Amino acid sequence: MYNPLIETMQRKEMESLQLDRLRSTVKNVYENVPFYRKKFEELGIKPEDIQSLEDLTKLPFTIKKNLRDHYPFGLFAVSQEEVVRIHGSSGTSGKPTIVGYTAEDIEMWAEVVARSIVAAGGKKEDIFHNAYGYGLFTGGIGLHYGAEVLGATVVPMSGGNTERQITLIEDFKPRGICGTPSYMLNIAEKMKEKGIDPRQSSMEYGIFGAEPWSEEMRKRLEQTFHLKAVDIYGLSEIIGPGVSVECYEAQNGLHVQEDHFTSR
Repeated sequence: MYNPLIETMQRKEMESLQLDRLRSTVKNVYENVPFYRKKFEELGIKPEDIQSLEDLTKLPFTIKKNLRDHYPFGLFAVSQEEVVRIHGSSGTSGKPTIVGYTAEDIEMWAEVVARSIVAAGGKKEDIFHNAYGYGLFTGGIGLHYGAEVLGATVVPMSGGNTERQITLIEDFKPRGICGTPSYMLNIAEKMKEKGIDPRQSSMEYGIFGAEPWSEEMRKRLEQTFHLKAVDIYGLSEIIGPGVSVECYEAQNGLHVQEDHFTSR
């Protein structure tokens, strides 16, 4: 459940919360995932050895090969009965990497995405056009749930069908939009072909990601649509979009959701 004080929490309090959650995660995987238990034993580590955030450096890395080697469900830390949803990568380089979510995971994910949308300029009263793909890919559903938790009105358009995208943008007049930056430029080109000026659209902010993009592309998007273009980051192996996001005001680096994700 969202705690409105999280984002203004004092550093010592935040680090205490991070440590509690880190220790809980380490204990969970040690007790419930044979792969991690073996890794810990090889390094001579037990959950009780994690006494500070600096001890994060003692823990083994997880790489994508580990997920592929234990395809599909070998790294799940809960029983199948507790898994309410499965997402995965595209699998373009072989078998997809698979991740499972409990109901609590989904609630947490939606909360951090809702925070991210607000940081990007979103408001409860917005109509929010979602042009990310839906399905195993985490982008579309992740932004959808986050926007609903915020209280915005979601248009679950998904990717493709560009003619209809343009029709709904014109008719519904969304204030916010999300999608891949390259697809947004494709929408703009189709608008121009139809004699529609993208700069005259209702959109004031766009949340873009799921592919690499540059400052040059940001400027192009902002000039083309007359909106603020902000970057969102995430990956399914952690949770999906919402791990970090730029803010509407500064657009100068990503803000990490520190109560759930940390590094040392």
